[in-house]
Amino acid sequence: MAVNSYRDDEHVGAMGKWQTLKRLFSYLLQYKLQVAGVLVCMAVTVVISIVNPLIIERAIDVEIAQGNLEGLFRLAVLTLALNLVFIVLVKVRMYVMARVSNHILLEIRQELYVHIQTLSFSFFDSRPTGKILARIIGDVNSLKNVLTNSVTTLIPDFITICGVIGIMLFKDWKLALASLSSIPLMMVAVWFIQKASHKRWQIFRKKSSNLNAYVHEGIAGMSVIQSFRAEEETQEVFDGLVLEHRNAFRDAVRLSDLFGATIDICWGLGAMFLYWAGIQLIGAAYVSVGTLVVFGTYISMFWQPVMNLSNFYNQVVTNLAAAERIFDILDTQPDIVDQASVEELPDIEGAVEFSHVSFTYDEGTPAETEVLRDVSFSIRPGETIALVGPTGAGKTTIVNLISRFYDIQKGEIRIDGHDIRQVSMDSLRRQMGVMTQDNFIFQGTVRENIAYGKLDASEEEIVMAAKAVNAHDFIVRLEKGYDTELKERGAGLSIGQRQLIAFARTMVSMPRILILDEATSSIDTHTELLVQQGIEALLSGRTSFVIAHRLSTIQKADRIFVIDQGGILESGSPAELMARKGHYYKLYMAQFQNI
Repeated sequence: MAVNSYRDDEHVGAMGKWQTLKRLFSYLLQYKLQVAGVLVCMAVTVVISIVNPLIIERAIDVEIAQGNLEGLFRLAVLTLALNLVFIVLVKVRMYVMARVSNHILLEIRQELYVHIQTLSFSFFDSRPTGKILARIIGDVNSLKNVLTNSVTTLIPDFITICGVIGIMLFKDWKLALASLSSIPLMMVAVWFIQKASHKRWQIFRKKSSNLNAYVHEGIAGMSVIQSFRAEEETQEVFDGLVLEHRNAFRDAVRLSDLFGATIDICWGLGAMFLYWAGIQLIGAAYVSVGTLVVFGTYISMFWQPVMNLSNFYNQVVTNLAAAERIFDILDTQPDIVDQASVEELPDIEGAVEFSHVSFTYDEGTPAETEVLRDVSFSIRPGETIALVGPTGAGKTTIVNLISRFYDIQKGEIRIDGHDIRQVSMDSLRRQMGVMTQDNFIFQGTVRENIAYGKLDASEEEIVMAAKAVNAHDFIVRLEKGYDTELKERGAGLSIGQRQLIAFARTMVSMPRILILDEATSSIDTHTELLVQQGIEALLSGRTSFVIAHRLSTIQKADRIFVIDQGGILESGSPAELMARKGHYYKLYMAQFQNI
């Protein structure tokens, strides 16, 4: 299969910037009342900030000029009261928006995780787990400031700018034009900067994802790294990825930092043009000291929000790549879905039929790999079928198709006469038990891990399943028995113990069809015999598919299918296949001659 490894930059579907922003900000619509309250707070604070310079102008040109201390005192009291209200409302709006943005991040992360669970195996086969984690954790977290500042910065600062420009034009349009003369320069410079900056932040996000994927892989495979003394080699790869990550970040930040420098230059030019125009062109006699002070204050009130908006725009450019990566996954449609007309699969007996089935991985891509070609067979309810053959022949593919983890390109797969594409996946999979060689143990108690196979399982059912696979004896010898807390991936248990717990987890669901994919490969011979006894007792009358490389474990199978070259080379009971002296006979003799 085509795999996007930690060495490869991810491809993200093209999405317009404004479309991405519109989609991101649409989450705010669910919090209309909170946002409306924040807007009211901001409206009041904007009015107060605009009124402050007018109070200063009156204090200078009227009260101080006339020596009116009482009037000056009243203005001071008014200013103090207004600014106390300003401070309180700023705190309120920050608190409310922080809560809203945190709720939205939680919602996006939950939506992303729920959607990922609907995606088929092909999605997970094509990329490292670390790259998926990078989107769920890092990319989602990076949106917090964008969501918060979209309300607390964008709206009030835009209103402030509009209000300041209006007052400046009303008081003296000549001074206003002089103060704002550097705006065209700023707009041109910002446009060029953001165009190049967005591309660089996209590259940075990809390098971050590569690094995260490698770190996750390294931690998961630390025992292998240490066993083969590969620390130096992995360190070299890690250093290379860190260097790429650092260089990408440095390139992006260098360009983004030009936003602030551009605003500072334009701010300084605006202030210079103001005082030059006020003193040289218009004349000191025409422009009062209070007016110049007011305009000087308004220039700061104009350019500070512009600086804030540029910082916000910088945040948007910086984190837009993260939003694109999140929506890219949310827009990824699952390959395996229930059709509109699906029915519930009734309780089954366990008859399985493949009719001219063909399956190809990555169909239509350069990595296309045909695994099965025109395969047909019928399984009676209660039969035990063993699948043998070389690695990569298609044994696991067959059982994955029965569970509908992949969809076939040609043919039909029927269970009790029902086409599995015409029934709901939930009703299909809840009647199947799958036990693979990758015995994943979740962090939690032994009881919780076994009950994962049937979430409403009773204590009696859990214990019965454990006894059936002979896991009960070692479980009760643990520190707290079934309440023993297991570490991540079952660390502290032997491989065989982990496998027995996973077996019990499969058994507790009481499946009508059981799939065992190398399920006893890590159990010692004595334990394997006990497990085989438990399986025979518990699954009597149930259809089962067993994939095994150790041919000694499948001698009681009803039939054996030898899988290779895209199909079934031969089938029959163990005795029949040995008598034919064909493919199975050669496999059997080769295996036992080497013992």
